[in-house]
Amino acid sequence: MYLRAAFAALTIGLMVPALASAEEFSGARALAYASRATSYGPRPAGSPALARLRAYIEREARAEGCHVSEDKFTASTPAGPIQMVNIIAKLPGNGKRAIVFTGHYDTKRLPDFVGANDGGSSTGFLLEMARALAPQNRIDDVYFVWFDGEEAVRHEWAGVDNLYGSRHLAARWAADGTLARVKALINVDMIGDEDLDIKSETLSNASLRSLVWRTAQELGYGRFFLSSGGEVEDDHAPFLDAGVAALDIIDFDYGPGNAYWHQPTDTVDKLSAHSLEIVGNVLMAVWRKLDE
Repeated sequence: MYLRAAFAALTIGLMVPALASAEEFSGARALAYASRATSYGPRPAGSPALARLRAYIEREARAEGCHVSEDKFTASTPAGPIQMVNIIAKLPGNGKRAIVFTGHYDTKRLPDFVGANDGGSSTGFLLEMARALAPQNRIDDVYFVWFDGEEAVRHEWAGVDNLYGSRHLAARWAADGTLARVKALINVDMIGDEDLDIKSETLSNASLRSLVWRTAQELGYGRFFLSSGGEVEDDHAPFLDAGVAALDIIDFDYGPGNAYWHQPTDTVDKLSAHSLEIVGNVLMAVWRKLDE
């Protein structure tokens, strides 16, 4: 992701919500999934470590009853062609529309960078969201997508050297008609920070952003979903460009002065089950509203 408007740093202490029931979102389980993802080490696009994580994600998603498929493509990058794979897991509904939850599972090409928050938190979150939604009665199909190639191959974020997986899937779904069925797409990124402060991402669809922020207020989590913010280029952007109501939920204030972002210090000890559960509880409630 790339921050397009500077966010003011703000540290907020966490409230501890009650533990989720078996049918609800569990922050502890999401954290365990994120920890497992991090255990594979650095996972840049095209790496053997990412392939091993991909096999794990697919096993877990299938175990929850998801229909799992791979969206394989070869990306043209500054480092040459790289084989990339988006993971798509689907829980079928009874209607004609779809609700989509997305995040990336690759990590930046940096020495000793295991990306516990930046790559790991979204990976774990989506697995737990799939587990929590699997037994629910659903009207709409629910898709979970783990994007490959979110991170730039070069050190800097520039041009089209980023968002490889989301750009590819947006184009594919536009061509095959899937995008026309998508009611809403919510992307999560870097949502495991102990000091959770999710600022308003202003590229996102305003109505969907309002729904999520209003729901957070209703659940008593309004202090974590802030009114201040700015534009962030992330995996939701290609879908916005294609006309989809899409939203990015991201805490781009990770460590003092964002000091842990893209650093070897982005490790599991910096993550919080409570933060993951706050986001999970909000998005479970948002899903119920969207599915009505």
